[in-house]
Order: sequence, then structure tokens, then C-alpha cells
Amino acid sequence: FIVTQVQGMKKNGIGGYAVGLVPHGVPAFVIPLMIIVEFVGLFTKPFALTIRLFANMTAGHVIILSLLGLGFILQSYAVMSIGVVFSLLIYLLELFVAFLQAYVFTMLSALFVGMAIHQEH
Repeated sequence: FIVTQVQGMKKNGIGGYAVGLVPHGVPAFVIPLMIIVEFVGLFTKPFALTIRLFANMTAGHVIILSLLGLGFILQSYAVMSIGVVFSLLIYLLELFVAFLQAYVFTMLSALFVGMAIHQEH
């Protein structure tokens, strides 16, 4: 969030950055509402990225703990052995999702910084 705002202000100046938050060609009576919407949007974009990353990291761990815990709850070696195999498979899937999320997080962060720097597009 801070990098996005600083880079946008560095490129456009503080006043130019603030003016760029209002879309061009908007009727005058809508401008106060758009200022509020754009200001809230500045905070929701990084917040949505944070929640998305947290949920994806937590989901895999919860599934693995559930699969392993099922063997202890049912007190069965057969269920435990199946749970361990599936946990390993979920762990591999979680590793893939971690790399995919890192890629998506990086791309969206770069997009948000680019949007702050080049407001005219």
C-alpha cells in the first residue's frame, strides 16, 4: 500500500496524484461520490490481496490437519495411513498454490503500482 502511494505521488506529485483519483469525463454532481469511492478503493485493493493470500495459506493447513486428525479421532491405523497419503498429496497441491499465489500477488501489486504511476490510462 505504501509503495503504491509513494510511487504514484513521486511520479505525479501530491496534487497531481490526488487529482488523478477522480476519473475524467465524470459529471460534476458525481465527483464527490467518486472521490469517496476511489479513496476507499485505495485501501480495498491491498486488503483484498492480503485476505486472499491469508485464506489460501490457511486452507491447505486446515485440510492437512483435518486429514491427520481424522485418524486420531477414529483411532484407526487404516484411516491414519490413508490420511497421511492424502496429506502428502494436499501438501504438494499447497506448494503449487503457494507459487501460484506468489505470482498472482506480484502481478497484481505491479499492476496497482503501474495504475498509480500512469493515471491517465
